Amino acid sequence: MFNKILMGLIGLSLSLSVAAADGMISKPSKHSVAMTADNLQQQLTSNGMKVFLRINHAENAKKVDIQLNPAELIIFGNPKAGSPLMKCAPTVAIDLPQKALIWQDDQQQVWVSYNDPAYLKQRHAIEGCDKVLQKVSGALAKMTDAAAN
Repeated sequence: MFNKILMGLIGLSLSLSVAAADGMISKPSKHSVAMTADNLQQQLTSNGMKVFLRINHAENAKKVDIQLNPAELIIFGNPKAGSPLMKCAPTVAIDLPQKALIWQDDQQQVWVSYNDPAYLKQRHAIEGCDKVLQKVSGALAKMTDAAAN
């Protein structure tokens, strides 16, 4: 009986952790957090994106005596892509500009994570913008792949 309860709790825990990651794409990187972030920033700017802000979470945490694994957030966008999405569904503006998190896990693996445009479509019930979403999805995949490899 105890084993069944334990297995049920483990299954519930696993399903909750998977659900928490729903809507986010994470890719492993072959580089450090800083190098991956540099690579991504270069990819973004060379592909017409504006980088609005780059936040080094680990450095900021040190200022309040908290040790974090390396993690940098890049906030970026392009009105040519974002504005049509906002016209289709104004609430998508809460998720724009786009963000990419470059972070290192406890096993020293570096990851690039970003919101899946398909998730944004579902979350905001975006209708009539499939071409824009496909273009955004392809561009994000291409740029994050180039930054991570």
